[in-house]
Amino acid sequence: MPASPIRKLVPFAEEAKRKGKKVIHLNIGQPDIKTPKVALDAVKNNDLEVLEYSRTEGSDTYRKKLSGYYAKNDIHIDAADIIVTTGGSEALSFAMGSIADHGDEIIIPEPFYANYNGFATAVGVNVVPVTSHIDNNFALPPIEEFEKLITPKTKAILICNPGNPTGYLYTEEEIKKLAAMAKKHDLFLVADEVYREFTYDGCEHHSILREEGLEAHAIMIDSVSKRYSMCGARIGCLVTRNKEVIQTALKFAQARLSPPTYAQIASEAALDTPQQYFDEVKKEYVGRRDLLIAELEKIDGVKIGRPQGAFYCIVELPIEDADHFAQWLLKEYSLDGETVMVAPAGGFYASPGLGKNQIRIAYVLEKESLKRAVKILKEALKSYKG
Repeated sequence: MPASPIRKLVPFAEEAKRKGKKVIHLNIGQPDIKTPKVALDAVKNNDLEVLEYSRTEGSDTYRKKLSGYYAKNDIHIDAADIIVTTGGSEALSFAMGSIADHGDEIIIPEPFYANYNGFATAVGVNVVPVTSHIDNNFALPPIEEFEKLITPKTKAILICNPGNPTGYLYTEEEIKKLAAMAKKHDLFLVADEVYREFTYDGCEHHSILREEGLEAHAIMIDSVSKRYSMCGARIGCLVTRNKEVIQTALKFAQARLSPPTYAQIASEAALDTPQQYFDEVKKEYVGRRDLLIAELEKIDGVKIGRPQGAFYCIVELPIEDADHFAQWLLKEYSLDGETVMVAPAGGFYASPGLGKNQIRIAYVLEKESLKRAVKILKEALKSYKG
């Protein structure tokens, strides 16, 4: 199993803290936004006397309510099309295990969420990368580049929309191109859509489940973690109209028995969160993004991808080895007793050597912390000798 590029530096951060440094975490997508009170209250005020197993596919009431939530987003599916999972991570594992055999291939635009490598490794699937580039803001690579990589072992295309780690939001035209390719080559199109609510600059999220004629091909992955700032709940879901995929994924779900009961109670209640909550959160993230980019642009030699969704961006630094730089920040550098923890971007690529001079920043901290963190980065780059 590959180590997580996001978490592998944790021992260095803990050691820095033991030595008295303050570490500003830009490395992990843990929002500081408050979880909706309605979700927390549902757990606090429930009257359960026995904490029972739930249904393997998730509770009926939660899946029916989820179906209503999707309908509001112009995604029309039945409760039977949903399997509730232990986070979006489990949904991705179930999807890969259901649609691919050992040695099969899944094509993924890189850079991509690093744990896709881990999920694929766990089920014996090979990740085949197609590279997107910071120079065009990590837009979808040409369809011809995908088609060059398709072999008899190719079973699916996997995208994250909006993207982690890039923040790129695929256009409706790009989604339609992917849908047409999936149908042409009889592939699955898997979309990780956990950041659906967080799109900026007037851009709209376009789900693969809106595409006509893709019923047998489309598999959507979703999660409450980022939408409601409920990362610790570990509730996600796999959604598809393909009944054979549902039946197969259900076997994986049966092997782990059931998703957690309390977390489903919280997640079901969270669906009553008013739109005002999301409006305010989006406004906050736009402000953080704009401040982050404005401050980063003051650093010589830095190149930045401009996110249109989620809350991440890829930053190219005037260095050769971001892994070494990230460790150096924690082990050897501080500015007035403070340093920063970043995620080296090499771990978000499958192609060797790519992303070596890039980092991913999660702008999930309040603005003053972000501004301070970028100042530390700027001064650190002046001191860093590589």
